[in-house]
Amino acid sequence: MDPIARFRRWLEEATRAGIDEPGAMTLATAGRAGRPSARIVALRGLDARGFVFYSHEASQKGRELAQNPRVALCWHWRELGRQVRVEGRCVRVSAAEADAYFASRPREAQLGAWASRQSRPLASRRELLRQVAAVALRFRGGDVPRPPGWSGWRVIPARIEFWTAEPARLHLRELYRRSTRGWRRSLLQP
Repeated sequence: MDPIARFRRWLEEATRAGIDEPGAMTLATAGRAGRPSARIVALRGLDARGFVFYSHEASQKGRELAQNPRVALCWHWRELGRQVRVEGRCVRVSAAEADAYFASRPREAQLGAWASRQSRPLASRRELLRQVAAVALRFRGGDVPRPPGWSGWRVIPARIEFWTAEPARLHLRELYRRSTRGWRRSLLQP
């Protein structure tokens, strides 16, 4: 079975089960020095090429991706007894893809993307609200274009592991590794 199609099915099942934010995923990055960093981001696209998320290129994650494109993703749906782990490399999405996604966002989120200097120090919440107000005034009555430096990344998976909870901690772990012939499936000890 194609692991991307399987992931899509698991994500749909998590959505139907009413899990809050089923697309929320942990994204782990590391810069040139190899110091790991992880945060929760939203899965915003999925196709045969991989998993897509968006952010500022100047954010910590964006700076780390510029230094080291290798990443790991993880979803955990405790209510279903399932977890998916992905390891791969990031590539930027096309400008057209980033433009289309940005245009689909709520206006408030578009304004916030312009106002936020993501991952930079902030003197006060009031300062951020002033920045948002200034951006709202700038784009009053018009469309909000995608800001420079705001883009998306696609994680091209090399490994995808599906974990299913089983009694006595004898969990089922299925690993798919990409090869020149497609995906190869193997089992891992729990």
